[in-house]
Amino acid sequence: MTEETEQTEVTVPNPRTRLVDRLVAVKKDIGAVGKGDRNSQQGFNFRGIDAVLNAVAGPLMKHGVMVYPCVVSAEKGTATTSKGSVMNTYLVTVDYTFTDGSDFLTTRVVGEAFDSGDKGATKAMSVAYRTALIQALSLPTDEPDPDLDSYEATPITQMSDAALFAEIEARTEVDKVKELWGEQNIGNRSAELQNAIKSRVATLQGQVSA
Repeated sequence: MTEETEQTEVTVPNPRTRLVDRLVAVKKDIGAVGKGDRNSQQGFNFRGIDAVLNAVAGPLMKHGVMVYPCVVSAEKGTATTSKGSVMNTYLVTVDYTFTDGSDFLTTRVVGEAFDSGDKGATKAMSVAYRTALIQALSLPTDEPDPDLDSYEATPITQMSDAALFAEIEARTEVDKVKELWGEQNIGNRSAELQNAIKSRVATLQGQVSA
């Protein structure tokens, strides 16, 4: 019996090809990367790091290009959510170098992430890498341009001080009271109105915690 061995064709990149031409070829092979992931909390679609890497990894290897990160800076902090939870925040600045072994191109991006545990730094790096790949390779989404549709927003009527004082006291939810600040441009109005909103928020928060 004769065994037949299946031969896999491997494309060897021409060493004389310029790095920029390799990247153009990579972009051509990738095409579009759609927004297939969904943020259920804030209700928007996005391109996750896995989707981008799955689309990019093969073409990069095919054309002999590697990408290396170098963290320029990393900042850790904390932030409080609207529900009162304390989250860790991470902000990283990273240089990503695209190279074919003889030439290189470097792009600098930032990545930001929030996390309640110990994964914030990893998330921020993933955001930065995804951003670098999308922007350096100009990867389209192949989706309709949001500017195809235009809408006219209905202006919010500015209430008189007297009406606004009454509205502040009438609202029974902290978030609804806070909304008045932006809706009624409270930052540019009287100190009495500003103090009224702050006082109402404090009162409602005290009722919740009591």
